[in-house]
Amino acid sequence: MIIAIASGKGGTGKTTIAVNLALSLNGVQFVDCDVEEPNGHLFLNPRLSGNISVGIPVPRVDESKCTFCGRCAEVCEFNAIVVIKEKVLIFPELCHGCGGCSYFCPENAIEEVEREIGVIEKGRANGIELVYGLLHIGEPMAPPLIRKVKELINRQKIVILDSSPGTSCPVVEAVKDSDFCILVTEPTPFGLNDLRLAVEMVRKLTIPLGVVINCSDIGDKEIWKYCEKESISILMEIPHDRRIAEAYSKGIPIIREIPGYKEKFQNLYHDIRRKIK
Repeated sequence: MIIAIASGKGGTGKTTIAVNLALSLNGVQFVDCDVEEPNGHLFLNPRLSGNISVGIPVPRVDESKCTFCGRCAEVCEFNAIVVIKEKVLIFPELCHGCGGCSYFCPENAIEEVEREIGVIEKGRANGIELVYGLLHIGEPMAPPLIRKVKELINRQKIVILDSSPGTSCPVVEAVKDSDFCILVTEPTPFGLNDLRLAVEMVRKLTIPLGVVINCSDIGDKEIWKYCEKESISILMEIPHDRRIAEAYSKGIPIIREIPGYKEKFQNLYHDIRRKIK
């Protein structure tokens, strides 16, 4: 079973929910697809066992074969390759690795070479198998790395998949093909606005979903009204608690600071299982 954790905006406690849910269960694989800023490992403190380089194919032109016809530039939707007089300019950071330029080159003057965009780290912590991607600084495209991270998913385990915040392409790539999606929100106007966007995204992916409300005793009650109107289950409410905030700042999970929360996260998991069935 793959349970994705997402949120319409950052700072709602998405990774907090993912980490504590993983630590409350047995037979878990924690997959961090927030490749631009993975931080689940900061709370899990894994023993890393190795990394895998991840790249995308980018063009390399043999100008001895090239006739500078410009066909490659015509087919590139991302302006990653430009032909100026008798010179071919390649902008690797813009390349999406689609291979169109090499496919359509009439002289077979273009070959594809690998350009590293990030790495995948693997490890174990507290009986949890951990996999996370780390996109190199300055790289604009997270989805290719996210796809490689998801290739390492072990469906024999309970997979807790932490995505990046928002509703952009990296989040869609991370969340799709999950069995259930937990959307973490906060009871504020910003939280409600971004929750609406996240709900629309998950529904378009036809994934069952539920909501966890963090800092549930502050703000307004519009989140509850929205969930009732949209027939969305509120799976869990976590009140504002200074102990949780202080533990988080030290990299300490909730269930270690307040052990009673372990049962609450276990109940969250069993509630999800019932909804999937």
